[in-house]
Amino acid sequence: MQLSAPIYVLKRKAKLLTRGNGVSLHQALNRVAVAEGFTSWSHLVSSSASGSPARKILSLLESGDLALIGARPGHGKTLLGLELVAKASQFRRKGFFFTLDYHERDIADRFSTIGMDPSSINKSVVIDTSDYVSADYIINRLEAEKEPALVVVDYLQLLDQKRSNPSLDDQIKSLQRYVIGAGAICAVISQIDRSFDLVEKSMPDISDVRLPNPLDMSVFSKSFFLHHGKIRFDQAA
Repeated sequence: MQLSAPIYVLKRKAKLLTRGNGVSLHQALNRVAVAEGFTSWSHLVSSSASGSPARKILSLLESGDLALIGARPGHGKTLLGLELVAKASQFRRKGFFFTLDYHERDIADRFSTIGMDPSSINKSVVIDTSDYVSADYIINRLEAEKEPALVVVDYLQLLDQKRSNPSLDDQIKSLQRYVIGAGAICAVISQIDRSFDLVEKSMPDISDVRLPNPLDMSVFSKSFFLHHGKIRFDQAA
């Protein structure tokens, strides 16, 4: 069944329904799904899953990849990251989602948005919302788990916000070395500079990544960019 708009737009519509109406996000999502001709939001999401960006990205990721996922606000990059770690078990990996941007309650809401039960997800996915998330923190956590990992870091521009942390460039290179050595897969979510909205480009690319601090972008083996329900894939030369 053809949707009237991309899922991230329908999700935004549901969030608007919750404002001042005494309607939970779960109820609002189901209302939107019914209006689209589905029995529930989970039905809508599962019916659309075969064409989801997460499925496409997972088919392209390999052991040792350090990937970038970039998008402007509201284009679904966090939801995509959560879907990636939720599907990690299908690739015999454990999913890890490290975020400096959200609390656990926010993450639970977003799992519901992609049609997944947060209580069941927590059995196979590690959600870490510590204020101390950094490259060293992530590496230490992964080494303690000793399992093949699929990691999502949310997000790039916050990793060196604490002055006690190494520079962004040093952190990302540390992650790269670990991922290659351990055969892990790591995707780092990134903001796209707002100047992108002012240029005549259909999709962002690596030149549009917001970099408040210097970073050698060649460390990323693959890059994925989202915009208006479309996805762009770039691979390092």
